[in-house]
Amino acid sequence: MRVAIIHDYLNQYGGAERVLEALHELYPEAPIYTSIYDRAAMPAFYQSWDIRTSFMQRLPGWRRHFRRYFLLYPTAFESFDLSAYDLVLSSSSAYAKGVIPRPGATHVCYCHTPMRFAWRTRDYVEREAIRGLQGTLLPFALTYLRLWDVVTCNRVDRFVANSQEVAGRIARYYGREAEVVPPPVDLPAYAPQPADAFYLAGGRLIPYKRIELIVEAFTQLRLPLKIFGDGRDRNRLEQLAGPTIEFLGWVDEATRRDLFARCRGFIFSGEEDFGITPLEAMAAGRPVIAYGAGGALETVRDGLTGRFFHQQTATAIADAVTAAQSDRYDQRTIRHHAERYGRTIFLERMRALIDEAVEGREIVKECKAGTI
Repeated sequence: MRVAIIHDYLNQYGGAERVLEALHELYPEAPIYTSIYDRAAMPAFYQSWDIRTSFMQRLPGWRRHFRRYFLLYPTAFESFDLSAYDLVLSSSSAYAKGVIPRPGATHVCYCHTPMRFAWRTRDYVEREAIRGLQGTLLPFALTYLRLWDVVTCNRVDRFVANSQEVAGRIARYYGREAEVVPPPVDLPAYAPQPADAFYLAGGRLIPYKRIELIVEAFTQLRLPLKIFGDGRDRNRLEQLAGPTIEFLGWVDEATRRDLFARCRGFIFSGEEDFGITPLEAMAAGRPVIAYGAGGALETVRDGLTGRFFHQQTATAIADAVTAAQSDRYDQRTIRHHAERYGRTIFLERMRALIDEAVEGREIVKECKAGTI
């Protein structure tokens, strides 16, 4: 079976890219089609993959201005020639699901979320601080993207959502059902360790993650906080931070695991579609203090693996951290909870689901041909 994998863009590393890696593990010979690919921003082992980019790779200043080209992405993905493939797997939070498979091919979309900026435009404009003429015109341009997004969902045979939250959005925006398969979490060897004094936060440092709330809370509390990761919001966050906050920048996988293993707790302030980093902390036996919304409601067990705060404010985070200092958690219980989301389980569920989708497509074709 000839397989192609489609991914929105390869210019920043996060949870979606970890799902891509797992899909590539299922089909290691499959080429990966994407709009743009920044080698310097991605893990070095990606360079051994067969990655095929669109015409957008040749646009001027695409590394810096890739967001401004947002109206070109639909054409970029529709321009890919997928006529040679029997199975198309798209890893999509925006445009990848809009490719055009050949008639008779099976298209399975792992949907991280319907495009957030198109369907939740007001939140996006506020968080990105888009003002002036651009802020006035953007909603009109996004109307086109919403129409395209709905039309292209008919090119998908089977939707897979990363959480019940996202499955609900797929039902609302596309009128389609989706099976929920949580993304894979790496489970390194585990041995309980005593906690250090510092708390941990991090990931991609971009506005919607709301890291600034954590920075403000820990500046008020004067407690030690380490923040790993990088992104366009880093300079602003560093300017807000007090002396107890340390920015680590990009860290390798071994360092990430060590930070998770030694932190007192992981702080998670965004409303995520799923959120892998809290589970990475739990895989190390560490509790998570999370905003009680989105995917965190499905992965964090209040009182067992962490606690929630229910207002997205620095004060609510500070109060939750203060209250959590008297909490008592069992590291092995937290680790056991994280094991439900292991990579092996993800691969088994995705392989079975893909096989079922392909078989279902074949049965439909045979029915139409009158052979059964």
